[in-house]
Amino acid sequence: MTEKDNAEYGRCDVLSGQECPFCRKKTLTLAEKEMEIPFFGKVFLFSMTCDSCKYRKADLEAEKPSEPCKWTFEVATKEDLNARIVKSADALLKIPHVGSIEPGPDAEGYVTNVEGILTRFKQQIESLKESEEDEGAKKKAKNMLKKIQRVLWGQEPVKIILEDKTGNSAIISDKAQKTKL
Repeated sequence: MTEKDNAEYGRCDVLSGQECPFCRKKTLTLAEKEMEIPFFGKVFLFSMTCDSCKYRKADLEAEKPSEPCKWTFEVATKEDLNARIVKSADALLKIPHVGSIEPGPDAEGYVTNVEGILTRFKQQIESLKESEEDEGAKKKAKNMLKKIQRVLWGQEPVKIILEDKTGNSAIISDKAQKTKL
């Protein structure tokens, strides 16, 4: 990162040549990036990436601790696709009648927007559909993909629910509803 990038996006520290916990080669890169997110505050993004075995792990943590919370957001227009989502690895993200991203050892934290979340769901459903042999399951996947596409086109509403016991997650929009978990 250049000094300009650091000024615009926040500080980023990178440590290369570390030992990967999986393949044991010294090809793991650790990165910590500091970002200021409007209406949320400062966050730290942590990531590990191995060039040899392709292991990848990312998470984020807010600078200031917060209470466990639940965010609910109704996506009703194309403009709603731009709402920012801050999701920690400890958060559960649900889209009713479509699917969920569960917390756990393989979960990742990231900063994206609603469109990015829907695209992640779409890619996951497409890969599951390709590997599925059951015609009923393929049809269900096809219908979910159609629903997601209609939401992306602004033709169908959908609800997004984000629950985080650590409080390190948020949906940043005036329309988002925050409650205690």
